[in-house]
Amino acid sequence: MPPEETTFMSLVPILQKVPLFANLSEPEIARIADVARERTYPRNSVILFEDDPGDALYVVVTGSVKVVLIGEDGREVILSVLREGEFFGEMALIDDEPRSAHVIAMEDAAMLVLRREDFHQRLREAPSIALGLLRALSRRLREADEQIGGLVLLDVNGRVARLLLRMADESDGVQITRKVTHHTIAQMVGSSRETVSRTMRQLVDKGLLEVSRRSIAIKNRPALEALAGRS
Repeated sequence: MPPEETTFMSLVPILQKVPLFANLSEPEIARIADVARERTYPRNSVILFEDDPGDALYVVVTGSVKVVLIGEDGREVILSVLREGEFFGEMALIDDEPRSAHVIAMEDAAMLVLRREDFHQRLREAPSIALGLLRALSRRLREADEQIGGLVLLDVNGRVARLLLRMADESDGVQITRKVTHHTIAQMVGSSRETVSRTMRQLVDKGLLEVSRRSIAIKNRPALEALAGRS
C-alpha cells in the first residue's frame, strides 16, 4: 500500500472521534480525510497568532494546545486547553474574521488542518456538519459564560474548585486525567501560581482533594461544589 494511502486511511478513525463529525457516515468522513493535511508543532511553538487570517480549522491528533490571550506586559490568560479529538479555529470559518487568540503547543503536537474552502465544500455535501458545529459553538459559549461568571462572582478558591470539577467531569467525575501544573491552573483562573499552590494545599488539608505526582482525585465532591458556588 502506498505511503499516502496509509496516511489517508489512518485519518478516518481520528476524525470519527471528533464531535464535529459525529453524525457523519464513514464515506463522508473519508471525503473530509481526503482534503485534511497533517502538521506537527514542537512544544511551546505558536500554532496561530491572534489577528492571523482565519483560513482553516484545526483538529488535535496528539499532544495538547492552549488557547491564550497575551497582555502587553506578557502575562498569559489561558482560555482553554485542548487535547486529542478537540478542535479550534471554527469561528473564523463562519465569520471570516481574524483569529481571536493565540494557540500555543503545550507539548509536541500533531494537527489535522482543513482549509476554509475545503470545509465549506464538505459542509455543502454533508449539512449535518452544521449541526455539530452549532453544538460545539453552544458548548463553548456556555463554558465562556461560566468562566466569566466565575471571574466576577467567585474568589480564587471558588475558581480553582470550579476548574477542578470541570476537568474531573471530562472523565469519571472523580479523577482528573489531564496533566496540569499549578502555573497552568493560575493562568486559567486569573491568579498567581503561589496563590493556586496555597489553595491546592488547603483543599488537600480539608480532605476535598487527594494529590499525587501523577494525578488529582476529588475526595469530597459536595464540598468542592459548594466552594464553586454550585450547591
